[in-house]
Amino acid sequence: MESVTFHIRPASRADATGFIQLVVELAVFEKLVPPDASAQARLIEDAFGEAPRIEAWLAFVHSSDEPVGYAIFLETYSSFLARPTFYIEDVFVREPFRRQGIGRALLDKAIELAAQRRCGRVEWTALDWNINAQKVYEEKYHAQHLKEWFLYRMNETQISDHLSHRVMNKDE
Repeated sequence: MESVTFHIRPASRADATGFIQLVVELAVFEKLVPPDASAQARLIEDAFGEAPRIEAWLAFVHSSDEPVGYAIFLETYSSFLARPTFYIEDVFVREPFRRQGIGRALLDKAIELAAQRRCGRVEWTALDWNINAQKVYEEKYHAQHLKEWFLYRMNETQISDHLSHRVMNKDE
């Protein structure tokens, strides 16, 4: 494929349909269940509502108004550094537009924003089977794979169960 000309910019509510379509495509690529209609509505509100919880950026090739890639960013906090951590939740580029520098531009934007906001670090995760992404992160960005840290997660059911159990124990 010949090189494409592209640009990236912050997403707006007017981009919601294309943004959601890319999120769905990422879920399919990662072999995960895509967001249902109610999750999509929450995602739009969290990205473009009155009090945004995430920041979305889109990539466009100059020949189209449809986005071909996206990234979601947010800030967490490091108590040890006493600085925000810039977290990259998603980076995704549609298959026909990969290896054109679009994913790299989205990652570079994250690093640029982190520096502007005086973040102490930038963090993200990669699926264990996505060797191509891991190589890029380690070879092009010199990012460290943190083997000493384990990611833990509770889903909504586990949260509810935990809180219910806690309430029942208080009554004893």
